[in-house]
Amino acid sequence: MSDTPTFVKVILETGPDGRARWREESIALSEGKPQARLSPLMPSGGMQLRESPVGFRSEFHCTGDPQWVFILQGAMEIGLQDGSSRVFRAGQHFFSADTLPAGAAFDPKLHGHWSRQLGNEPLKTLFVRG
Repeated sequence: MSDTPTFVKVILETGPDGRARWREESIALSEGKPQARLSPLMPSGGMQLRESPVGFRSEFHCTGDPQWVFILQGAMEIGLQDGSSRVFRAGQHFFSADTLPAGAAFDPKLHGHWSRQLGNEPLKTLFVRG
């Protein structure tokens, strides 16, 4: 068993059946010092900040470009086609990579996820392209 600490990457991805699903993988924090462990440097393609007002809810959609989503304030619920949902609160994250399968036409009864703001404060998020 390794003594290297890890960071759990929560991933929203498209499965072989074209439906969004969750999975997790560990990223080794193999760099830095014992007092501040770091992952290897990862490339990114820019970042955006977003504020979603109280009551925001999207329709089903796919992620255009894979990206990290970090919740800075409030709470965000992500719902899948199977009826399940997962809530992320300030300080939590996920990697959104449920892109439309190659050659497929978007079908809102099959593909993607929806998102919504929860609670009585606006949702503030940071998106970092992967």
